[in-house]
Amino acid sequence: MRISPRLWFGFVIWAAYVIVIVAVSLLSGVPFPDIGTTAEFTWRGAVMDLAAGAALLIVITSVLGWWRPALFDSQRSHHKWPIFAPIIMFVAAIANLLVTDWSQFDASFILSLLALGMLVGFCEELMARGLLLTAFRSQLSEGWVWFLTSALFGLMHLANALLGAPLLASLAQAAVAFASGTAFYIVRRVTGSLIWAMLLHGLWDVSVFAAGHAAVAAPIGAILTPMIAALSLAVVYWVIKGTDEKAPVRAVTANRITP
Repeated sequence: MRISPRLWFGFVIWAAYVIVIVAVSLLSGVPFPDIGTTAEFTWRGAVMDLAAGAALLIVITSVLGWWRPALFDSQRSHHKWPIFAPIIMFVAAIANLLVTDWSQFDASFILSLLALGMLVGFCEELMARGLLLTAFRSQLSEGWVWFLTSALFGLMHLANALLGAPLLASLAQAAVAFASGTAFYIVRRVTGSLIWAMLLHGLWDVSVFAAGHAAVAAPIGAILTPMIAALSLAVVYWVIKGTDEKAPVRAVTANRITP
């Protein structure tokens, strides 16, 4: 790492990312409730701001030299079985896609959803369970790392109220995001890699937007979301227990770097 992690770095990165996302979204002129209703609104209202966020995060991660700790854990969780909660999320996402009437989407619309999925998985996971996690591990225990990264991930969704979403709906989405963020955290701890969390996150969001626009039956994801949230919160303790992922803080001297 070029620059040793510090707790406050995480809050600065989080604030910078939220500011960029909100600013580009406001410039797009697309209200949040309209995202996912047409190809144009999805490109302008979601893909553009996520692309700007991705560029910001790539620069930050490269400058700090945090790619390795942001993407990979040095140790996996001792308990593998909690992965069943994210697996249920994966099954629900596939079910959402199966009940979607894809004839209602043209090529541009499908491409916009794919771009949204790839970017949202990359951006939100790298920001929350990548860079924030790396910064917080420098000074906090893993329990606090899980809680703060999930809480800030949830709070980030309150910004949707500034983009036209009802406040109560944004509050509910923030609470759900806290729990779904926990599911993605479990994926990272069990697999040892953020990449699988990125893929699940992207698939989940694509399935939600697709089913929300053209479901021919009740979206399974909407039905199972409360259960996934409750299960993730119930089992996260076991992926935290016994872990020691605190990032090493190195002191630079005139002659050498000492641990």
